[in-house]
Amino acid sequence: MVTVEKEKALLTRMQKLGIAEADIIEKFIRSSGKGGQKVNKSSSCVYLKHTPTGIEVKVQKQRSQALNRFLARRLLAQKIEELLAGRKSERKKEIEKIRRKKRKRSRRAKERILRDKRLQSNKKKLRLEVNSASEE
Repeated sequence: MVTVEKEKALLTRMQKLGIAEADIIEKFIRSSGKGGQKVNKSSSCVYLKHTPTGIEVKVQKQRSQALNRFLARRLLAQKIEELLAGRKSERKKEIEKIRRKKRKRSRRAKERILRDKRLQSNKKKLRLEVNSASEE
């Protein structure tokens, strides 16, 4: 569970950012993924939308709805803070880095890699021919 101090700290942070509870649309959705019967029967996933900014947050990290509500509000406050600051967060930078890593290679890059593999293969074939000739 979330401690009272953390709850108060989040409320003060939200007040400083100008986030009012009336501006937040909150819905509870059934979670997906691991968790089995518990997850399939209870609506522990929390969806928040901040109407003035249009920022949407969906959290289903924990099985507890109360804990997910806290985490969702914290994430919403973080996103609004980033929007107000106008800077890229470390988290966004990491996400972009992962996206670049997973991106499909260009045709030229693929051709270059295959060409290098063929060259290496030819080197190995030549080594085999020399070794087999010296053994005879």
